[in-house]
Amino acid sequence: MSIDRKIVDDLVANDISFVTTVPCKQLAGVIEEVEARDGILHVPSNKEDEGMGLCAGAWMGGKRPAIIMQNTAIGVTINTLATLIQYYRMPLPMLISYRGELREPVACQVEMAVHTKALLAQLNIPTYHFHTQSDADELDAILKYTFMCNKPVAILTDASFWGGYGDQ
Repeated sequence: MSIDRKIVDDLVANDISFVTTVPCKQLAGVIEEVEARDGILHVPSNKEDEGMGLCAGAWMGGKRPAIIMQNTAIGVTINTLATLIQYYRMPLPMLISYRGELREPVACQVEMAVHTKALLAQLNIPTYHFHTQSDADELDAILKYTFMCNKPVAILTDASFWGGYGDQ
């Protein structure tokens, strides 16, 4: 089974029926799998903070949401995370491609990578970092946790998780 299918199977198994996404090369396979699932309403977003607003609306409308995004946009989501998602105790799994680490070919990706984990920690958002595909075995438990405690969680998936930057 592909890792993309495994991730989406876990979303479905946890009754996630609304997913918003912002385009990302590393997450493209997951996004395609989400789009192909009949049980998931997929609404692409222009920006990550907009997507979080859509997820809040879905939650208030009785759906379990998730967002799929890049870490480079964590900065623009801070206000939405603090004043909407956290303030109103909304669960929000955030599947995040973690760009900017070792062997990153795009220099501008590095700057946000330096701040991603610190920003999430400052917001007290539980953060899980997937380096290998076997780390995804924890996804089901992470999803159960976020809906049990009504908190956002960040699942960072780095280039090694997705097979590298094509240089391996």
